[in-house]
Amino acid sequence: MEQEIIERLEAGLPVDLALGDSGRLHIDRPVPFLCVYRWQGRAPEADRRALVSSQAAWLVVPTDLGVSELLCSLGRWLEARFGGWLLLELWTEPLGKAALPRPGFEIHAPAHGTPNPVLEALEEALLKVRLRGRSPEVRLCYELEIAPPGLSPLLSDEQAGACGCTCLGLAVDPVYRDPEGGEIHVFAHRTFRRRLDIALRRAFHAFAHACTSHRPAHYHELGPQRIPEVAFEIDAELAEIGEHFDLLLHVTPVNAEAAWLAFRDSGHSRPPEFLYRPRTADPDLLKRRLFAIPLETLEDPALHEMFAAKRDELDRQITLLSDRGTPRFLLGSRQLFGDVEPELREAAERLFEILKAGQGDEREHQESLDARALADRAREEVARYRTLAPDFATRVEVREDVAGILVSHGDFLVGADARVAARRVEAALAHEIGTHALTWHNGGRQPFRELRAGMAGYEPLQEGLAVLAEYLVGQLDPGRLRQLAGRVIAVHMACEGADFVEVFRHLHRERGFGARAAFMTAMRTFRGGGYVKDAIYLRGLQALLERLGEGLSLEILYVGKVSLEFLPLVEELRWRNLIEPPALLPRFLEQAEAQQRLARLQTGMSLTDLAREANRCASASS
Repeated sequence: MEQEIIERLEAGLPVDLALGDSGRLHIDRPVPFLCVYRWQGRAPEADRRALVSSQAAWLVVPTDLGVSELLCSLGRWLEARFGGWLLLELWTEPLGKAALPRPGFEIHAPAHGTPNPVLEALEEALLKVRLRGRSPEVRLCYELEIAPPGLSPLLSDEQAGACGCTCLGLAVDPVYRDPEGGEIHVFAHRTFRRRLDIALRRAFHAFAHACTSHRPAHYHELGPQRIPEVAFEIDAELAEIGEHFDLLLHVTPVNAEAAWLAFRDSGHSRPPEFLYRPRTADPDLLKRRLFAIPLETLEDPALHEMFAAKRDELDRQITLLSDRGTPRFLLGSRQLFGDVEPELREAAERLFEILKAGQGDEREHQESLDARALADRAREEVARYRTLAPDFATRVEVREDVAGILVSHGDFLVGADARVAARRVEAALAHEIGTHALTWHNGGRQPFRELRAGMAGYEPLQEGLAVLAEYLVGQLDPGRLRQLAGRVIAVHMACEGADFVEVFRHLHRERGFGARAAFMTAMRTFRGGGYVKDAIYLRGLQALLERLGEGLSLEILYVGKVSLEFLPLVEELRWRNLIEPPALLPRFLEQAEAQQRLARLQTGMSLTDLAREANRCASASS
């Protein structure tokens, strides 16, 4: 058996081996550490998952199964490969008596032989494992023998020395269990598992640099780099459920032009009646499939976090699909996208103070492209991307049942009545094709289909990135910024109980929007029964500006449709080689002017700065 393990590792193959009736050895790839968990009696699944099974190399065995010979053989190979290796045994042990227990750890180390930097790194990493808002207690204990209470060490001192092994122990207080009945606190268990997982990687990173020849550039490189088959199955099922419906299309009125004419003819006094496409997906069947997905079988906590969030988002979206046209729709929409935060409302008000009404707003006499002319320009843009990537599959369609322009499942849809000002055509193409269609394409090149469909909560970053593209091509004018600010005000008013006519009149009379522009903003806000998504454009742009000023690179934002909230997870998956670099970057980033604008953003610019720059550019061109 030992020889088979070594041969697989030398061949670059993973090891996943059953030991006895309930033991298991899992080695994702050669790394200079091994986590071990031993138990007596029935194997506690929750403890195994919390302590070791999310690492790249781990062993779980019952206490009556001897594994010293296996460890010595594996250890000699690891010593030859890395110059040394770490054997970390973990066990659970109640360490505190508090009513609301804090995480507790005891590091057990031999009195001699373990470099202080390794112990300090482990202690520092464990101190970051907070739970329920409480900081952990970490103690360091020097021992003659490293083993759980009542057990013998896995390796004797002689055996450890002969195979270049450093032995450490870690006693973990199982604060994710009820101290009386032993029931698992599910959410605490997930949080604890994820944070301990990262803490151990930090310690392994320090050990690798201090005691081995291995030089990982980042601690996440030491995480698992092979995707289990169950992860692909979960990802595929989530993607297929999402592909059964397009929420944006299902809440987009198919009679926008007729509704505007009727509203205009009523003297802007009668709320319009919106008509929608038929719903072809059965919400009950979709939810049945959704919650039959076996997320609990996924051992990788990072992937579990990503997929669980997507499942919850799909659940809310399916509910919205069912509630379209009812009073419940607005409440569900607010759950999905959130209310307007005071800070966001203040930012919108500042934009209105800086930007003059009518400056850059759409007006009837402006030169513009109709739907077919815009579609022709879009096809030219798609063709340019196809010279870089022949499989860039975006289609351009002019549709009678679409209001305005949008990208759905990677295709650029142009409403038959849509018009775009000639001075903003490049901005529209950069927004829709250079951002939405491009991230759809790049996401489709990733191992996970979720990166094409969109991570949970991806819309604010996606729309913020798309608006940023308008700035980078030099066409984020005062009118567009006022439009985004107006959307925030409209959403806030709708959440406060205002009706369609009240929102329209406020935008038209108080904010200086043209009648048609005010109608379109109100329509977008009240479609479906109250769709508050429109606040995310300014919210996403504001958050993105802050992150760019902090040094965020744009490149990672184009790997697919990613979420700002889960960007640390995306970066982790990049380090673990589970996500590929973007297949394409926007064409406009090749332009010198775009690079200059991006450089300014990276020095730190706010929405107010963008507004003032837009004013200066508009004044200079007038």
